[in-house]
Amino acid sequence: METIWFMIVAVMVAAYVVLDGFDLGAGVIYLTAAKTANERRAILRAIGPVWDGNEVWLLAAGGTLYFAFPLLYASSFSGFYLPLMMVLWLLMLRGIGIELRTHMSNPVWRGFFETIFCVSSALLTIFFGAALGNVIRGVPLGSDGYFFEPLWTNFRVVANAGILDWYTVLTGVVALVTLTAHGSLYVAVKTEGNLQRRARSTARFAWPLQLVLTLLSLAATIYVRPTVLDNYQHYAVGYLIPVLVFASLGVMFWANRKDEDKIGFLASAVYIVVMLVGAAFALYPIVLPASTDPALNLTIYNTAAGQHGLGVGLAWWSLGFVLALAYFTHLFRMFRGKVRMEGEGY
Repeated sequence: METIWFMIVAVMVAAYVVLDGFDLGAGVIYLTAAKTANERRAILRAIGPVWDGNEVWLLAAGGTLYFAFPLLYASSFSGFYLPLMMVLWLLMLRGIGIELRTHMSNPVWRGFFETIFCVSSALLTIFFGAALGNVIRGVPLGSDGYFFEPLWTNFRVVANAGILDWYTVLTGVVALVTLTAHGSLYVAVKTEGNLQRRARSTARFAWPLQLVLTLLSLAATIYVRPTVLDNYQHYAVGYLIPVLVFASLGVMFWANRKDEDKIGFLASAVYIVVMLVGAAFALYPIVLPASTDPALNLTIYNTAAGQHGLGVGLAWWSLGFVLALAYFTHLFRMFRGKVRMEGEGY
């Protein structure tokens, strides 16, 4: 049962990164790809019907974590208190930037809120990537299962490092480039004309960076935490993960050259999912490694809720997941195709 819930949490996180990832990526390129007011409206119309709904997966992942692994939830949310507050502020600023931009006729204020939307989107991608880097690298867990990290210390990967060091900054940059390419491909799928061409150009520019950063991050991960290879050595099926990672990058390269935006976007989604699956596979059954003493690692076994609760919760979660899946399928079908500029709103 603990393994099932570990997989469920991983699915929820992957769903959030793929779905809200293209919203964030669209926000990152908002000021550079869109040169006119109509082009910026087109980007907002491309994500407008879905951006706030996509963020529900983040809340669902947090709620699932709280239900299935309460000790992990308590430990991580207290230890990462400062970056979590920063993420919440960035999420609020991003929503404020989208909403208030549409109510401002003054070009100064409109430009201000557009900048807020773009900058907060970029910072969110970096913070989410750094958060994943912290989980892989490990945190200074105490014997009581709790920890505290400053925002940074000396940027070296040591037992009592801060939230930001060279490794977590690298994972943050990987997330920024990956989601920028993901969002660019989505904008290319949903738009036409000059905006579509600029979005394609951004995706093409990001691809070699994404390839190099993928290789660097894999090498850095093995250097920082050599034990990530243990599960791959015990279960040969794990070697399919790097094969799929580089296969998806290959499809993205082909799609970028052929202007097959939809195929490139789907390949980008596969890349994101497989990278997250690779991290989860490498850590299992650990959910939060200790950087000080491996005996203090938080695992799916010492952080899980009771068996009865997990069993009952699985039935209710399955019902909720089916309803959510049906809703999102209906939503994306309703707003499929290119965006149109007629009418009011975004």
